[in-house]
Amino acid sequence: MKAAVIHSPGTITCDTVEDPGIKNPTDIILKVTSTAICGSDLHMYSGAIPQLRPMVMGHEFMGVVEETGKDITHLKVGDRVVVPFPISCGSCFFCRHDLPTACEHSNPDHYGPEGGLITEKGGALFGYTDLYGGYDGGQAQYVRVPYAHVGPRKVPENLTDEQVLFLTDIFPTGYTGVMWGNLKGGETVAIFGAGPVGSMSAKSSILHGAKKIIVIDTRQYRLNQIKNLTGCDTILWEDGKEVIQQIRDLTDGRGADLCIDAVGFEPDRNFLDRAKAVLNLEKGSIKVLEACMSSVRRGGTVSILGVYPVNYDNFKLGQIFDKGITIKAGQCNVHTIIDKLLDYVQSGQVVLDDIITHRLSLEDVAKGYDIFDKKLDDCVKVVLDPWKPSAL
Repeated sequence: MKAAVIHSPGTITCDTVEDPGIKNPTDIILKVTSTAICGSDLHMYSGAIPQLRPMVMGHEFMGVVEETGKDITHLKVGDRVVVPFPISCGSCFFCRHDLPTACEHSNPDHYGPEGGLITEKGGALFGYTDLYGGYDGGQAQYVRVPYAHVGPRKVPENLTDEQVLFLTDIFPTGYTGVMWGNLKGGETVAIFGAGPVGSMSAKSSILHGAKKIIVIDTRQYRLNQIKNLTGCDTILWEDGKEVIQQIRDLTDGRGADLCIDAVGFEPDRNFLDRAKAVLNLEKGSIKVLEACMSSVRRGGTVSILGVYPVNYDNFKLGQIFDKGITIKAGQCNVHTIIDKLLDYVQSGQVVLDDIITHRLSLEDVAKGYDIFDKKLDDCVKVVLDPWKPSAL
């Protein structure tokens, strides 16, 4: 089969690799019909999150059941399903307590309670390094889906792939960031990052009854798109202090009720930002998180959806304590909310596919990563077709 394989930082190619097979009785083999490139994939692409051996990429995918293990009874060959990006056994302590990203069984070689830098990680994720299970991902023509009695959800026939594809990750992730804010209606939400997750956070803020939504980004074209789609206020990040002041000016000096970090540890950085990271032996920067903590009101909530894989000095614990900030962070527990979110899509209360800017063949995956990473050609979201011939 054809699959997108990462070989080293900056090198992803469409290779011919061995087809996956059933390994366990609760596996299925999925013929992938649509897959997407996620911002989290870029952390592996940049080398910031290392992967030492070649691996099939991708955790946003859906398709048609090609083969089932003997213990799979609720799915049959030909069923069309969408697959959550975490891999959950469904039976351990954490899975039974609605925390599938902490699954005790799906990542046996690297799981543990500590949450260290390279040891004792959480549950497994598709196509996201050996530290998170080493499972090949879905940027491929076929993929093995373990614990398929737990994860995959059947897709209504009247919905297209693109209408539901983002139920795999970015819509549940954006929704979770808003859900953590416990909005009652009428609040102000400030979202840092106008990429795919930031866009889904804005859409989710509308679903939760936010009165004012402010989206911040360093690229005007991304702000223009999300403003056109949601009607939100936008702020172009040119100076962090000015951004914080603008948010306070829009909220009677108090700050936003909820701030969402949809960027993570690899924001756009200048030379001084990079020099500081080198001196502190850190990867990336927490500049966006720091802006969130300054922009949120006293007693407000900061939701961290962007990835932060390492520790940082000078973390502003004193500010958090003085302001009484609630911080929620982590991978999204997709399994717990995907059915509710599918209902939103089915009823037409939310549209997901309007953020797609590029549709490419899987064979053109190197181009897809390049334009997504460098934000070329006004790129916001790339969807790949594993069966479409290359147009290049």
